[in-house]
Amino acid sequence: MRPRCIADASDRAQFTELITLGELVRRARQAGVQAMVEGPGHLPFDQIKANVEMEKTICEGAPFYVLGPVVVDVAPGYDHITSAIGGTMAAFAGADFLCYVTPREHLGLPTVEDVREGVIVCRIAAHAADVAGGIPGAREWDSRMAEARKRLDWEGQIRLSLDPKKTRSAYEERRAGRDDACTMCGEFCAMKLVSELLGSDKLVKC
Repeated sequence: MRPRCIADASDRAQFTELITLGELVRRARQAGVQAMVEGPGHLPFDQIKANVEMEKTICEGAPFYVLGPVVVDVAPGYDHITSAIGGTMAAFAGADFLCYVTPREHLGLPTVEDVREGVIVCRIAAHAADVAGGIPGAREWDSRMAEARKRLDWEGQIRLSLDPKKTRSAYEERRAGRDDACTMCGEFCAMKLVSELLGSDKLVKC
């Protein structure tokens, strides 16, 4: 009885099912069988944390995976994004697995590229939750990216990016034949100007 839309979220039917799932988890464990619990796929953002905490309590800490959750129903074609918004909160609140959602969710069967894009966006959500949750190594990855940006090290940024293929394509498509700055800021690039002013490409902390 998981919700089919956010209007159904956190209703009596959903929580009745959750109680039943808790009972099934206990029966499975008594029989020596491992069990994990599937969570909702449609939840308003403000209800996600409570839903995760309830599952952890009722199902006695059983691993919890969520299908996003999608936080609004009005964005078909962008549900990989709506699910990533919900997935970040769910993971931060304690969900153990995130199920990726493709841009074609609710519209049809996904293509290979849809699947790839859905997985990448889901990984972004998971990493955002890891950073917020203090998972070892997560923030360091972002720090290395910040250092590469400060040095205007384009190859380093591409290598460190979560999707190097798309990063390289986006950079080279609008490169405009220059390596000292991207075409967003050009000669007014803050990193370039600060390095020239200080005579160094090293990071300086305030």
